[in-house]
Amino acid sequence: MAIDKEYRSGEVEARWIRRWAEADLFRSDPEAGKEPFCMVIPPPNVTGNLHIGHVLVYTLHDIVARWRRMQGYDVLWLPGTDHAGIATQMVVERALRDEGVSRLEIGREAFEQRVWKWKETYGNRITDALKNLGSSCDWSRERFTLDAGLSRAVRTVFVRLYNEGLIYRDRYIVNWCPGCRTAISDLETVHEPEQGKLYTIRYPASDDRGTPLEVATTRPETLLGDTGVAVHPDDARYRDRIGGHVIVPLVDRKVPIIGDDFVDPEFGTGVVKITPGHDSNDFEAGQRHGLPVILVIGTDGKMTAEAGEAYAGLDCHAARTRVVADLKAAGLLVSVSDHEHAVGHCQRCGTTVEPLVSRQWFVKVGPLAEPAIHAVEQGTTEFVPNSWSKVYFEWMRNIHDWCISRQLWWGHRIPAWYCDACGTTLVREEDPASCDGCGGALRQDEDVLDTWFSSALWPFSTMGWPDETTDLKRYYPTQLLITAHDIIFFWVARMMMMGLKFRGEVPFAKVYIHGLVRDSQGQKMSKSKGNTIDPHEVQARYGTDAVRFTMAILAAPGNDIPLAPERMEGYRAFTNKLWNASRFVLMKVGDRPPSAWEPSELTLADRWILSRAARTLEAVDLGLANYRFDHAADALYHFVWHEYCDWYIEWVKPDFHADASPDRTEVARSILLTVLSSLLRMLHPVMPFVTEELWAKLPGCSGFAAVAAWPSKDDFTADDAAEAQMKVLRQTVVEVRHLRAESRIDAGKRIAVLLHADDPDAASMLREQHGLIAALVRAESVSILDAIADDLVAARGLAAGVQIALPLEGLLDFAAERERIGKELDKVDKELATRSKKLANHSFVLRAPAEVVDKERRLQQDLVLRKERLAKNLANLGST
Repeated sequence: MAIDKEYRSGEVEARWIRRWAEADLFRSDPEAGKEPFCMVIPPPNVTGNLHIGHVLVYTLHDIVARWRRMQGYDVLWLPGTDHAGIATQMVVERALRDEGVSRLEIGREAFEQRVWKWKETYGNRITDALKNLGSSCDWSRERFTLDAGLSRAVRTVFVRLYNEGLIYRDRYIVNWCPGCRTAISDLETVHEPEQGKLYTIRYPASDDRGTPLEVATTRPETLLGDTGVAVHPDDARYRDRIGGHVIVPLVDRKVPIIGDDFVDPEFGTGVVKITPGHDSNDFEAGQRHGLPVILVIGTDGKMTAEAGEAYAGLDCHAARTRVVADLKAAGLLVSVSDHEHAVGHCQRCGTTVEPLVSRQWFVKVGPLAEPAIHAVEQGTTEFVPNSWSKVYFEWMRNIHDWCISRQLWWGHRIPAWYCDACGTTLVREEDPASCDGCGGALRQDEDVLDTWFSSALWPFSTMGWPDETTDLKRYYPTQLLITAHDIIFFWVARMMMMGLKFRGEVPFAKVYIHGLVRDSQGQKMSKSKGNTIDPHEVQARYGTDAVRFTMAILAAPGNDIPLAPERMEGYRAFTNKLWNASRFVLMKVGDRPPSAWEPSELTLADRWILSRAARTLEAVDLGLANYRFDHAADALYHFVWHEYCDWYIEWVKPDFHADASPDRTEVARSILLTVLSSLLRMLHPVMPFVTEELWAKLPGCSGFAAVAAWPSKDDFTADDAAEAQMKVLRQTVVEVRHLRAESRIDAGKRIAVLLHADDPDAASMLREQHGLIAALVRAESVSILDAIADDLVAARGLAAGVQIALPLEGLLDFAAERERIGKELDKVDKELATRSKKLANHSFVLRAPAEVVDKERRLQQDLVLRKERLAKNLANLGST
């Protein structure tokens, strides 16, 4: 079979992506009569490009999908994308700004049209990247969260939850992003440490008889909205002041002194200001104590008229500067000190988040969370690894109502209408024509739903719900979700709640949690740090199979993955190793499929490779079944490189010589093909492109590797005896090669090898395999002796209980070699003395960095071993 000398990954990948699509190979079939296996894709943002984290999660999905498909399941891996409300709107707004206009100027309808146009132009980039990765999704079922069907599901859920009292509208404190001009969730708020100031401010007593209270705050500008101060009720310093009043500086507002457990007596002065409009803790304290809400910061991040004429219109930082100056002028600023504290920033745009009280829509999640907690407690849904269930429980048992409204124009518009004439609010699945109460005109709520609201419905909305479709009946609930730990809260928990609420079943049986891909130093990747990895670049450089294999072998459950692109170089070499080995086999075996053989025809090497194939299949099946992708990939790597390629192919090369027995050649040919066929299928889920290309060239293999039958455990027989014997043989060969290299014997010279084994079975095996050993170590003779003379001048070694001697007479100039070794020993002794002296220096060991000391100790140990080897080689040369 003709096969190119070099593997050209780009050409091969493009060809098989096209051919898989033409054959519609990955379409699920409800009528197939097979057991279903379903996963839904974590939908990437339609705005996005594939990043290295995507490569990890979608590679792991695809490994499972391809494995299950080859096992005979009716696999549905359902693809799709998310409309990504904030992110997409920001992209289009930036484009409008470049044109010199804003969304407000062109209006909502025109803006929405622009976004849809943008989506049609650029929205396929992420899908194309997924296909280029080899993702075997059922592309006929591709979904988008703003599709008509999914939008209908969103409305249905909203209306049903509203009618049950689980969705409500109220004024509440939310995280407000002045940059995106919308409320965002706690989970979309990134808290980062910042070096700020702690201001201690004197609040005068409300009458001449009281004493002032000193209040510590990091945000003096918000005191303009203070409606109280608080102390801990058990703080002896202030207990008698509870129930009294103080005056808020600069605004002369009389406010109460309250006692509340949320105050930390150790922070600052133990007295805190209460600004219910601009702090979540203050808001809740204000609710408990009936304090009014005053909004002094607006949605644009600037001070409002409520802040007073002197401050209205200033941004927060300018207002802070002016407030501090005015406090100082009034003699009310006690002190200013440095203070590091966490500041919330918008995950999308990086703007500092402002807590604001505003009217928003909320989901009452308590009743929804209870069944979702119970399902994981009972094991209906299992986390892998199970430790992540603790994180899930922690969040679910301390859950707050979910703010689902966003002040955006791109997304699912909230299906609520207001009648200004009579005050009626209507919530409907279909757009109402007029008010039910008075027949008056209606205006729809301007807000859209949080993107995660529609994503929470993804496992069943994508299958046609609220209709009872064939897909829904067959494929829901799904078997597996693979996702990162950073969206357990965003997505996993919400899908659990919605799936149980609207389908009565959990959305997935297992949740495999993978780690985050970080740079080689373990740092989070970001464009600002310049440490990101572009998937397109590494796929082009190393080949997609190498990139996928890297992801699989590094994917220990739950652990973050430190990744250097150079790591993929090794797996590109692995791809080439597989290609070259397969090329050799195909050049030797001809075009006929493998033939059957009798057990009596098998050599020890044959029995060993068939046994190792059986063990490898067992390890791969176990690894994939337990989501230990790393174990499966490692087993495949070891088998392909270190067993099939490095050993078995070398062992059978003589069987293809012209003087070899035709019967022996046929057995070797058939076993080479049979094992290669199985290892290509085992590798296919991880490395689909190179395996598909090789499968097409394999005699007796028809169709696609992607839908070929997964190897069966009955295909091979484990053979403990063969593996034990081959262990002895391999270690013997390795040691002979090592002795030859250590003794600096010219590679072109044939050597004599003397072997002795106390174990009669080992000695018998060595006699039977002496010809094979000779071929592998370039020996003119291999002799198995009852004993090896002690006075023989030879390089000596021991491997697996086998004594080895390589007679050196005639191979080396003994005098020159003794001189060379002696000089090298002197050099090692001097360097060892230097290292040892350094490590004996107590001051160095204590003061030097631990990694430096560890490196010195490793170098010292290497020198000790080197000295021992040199001394042994010198002894092997005998006395002068």
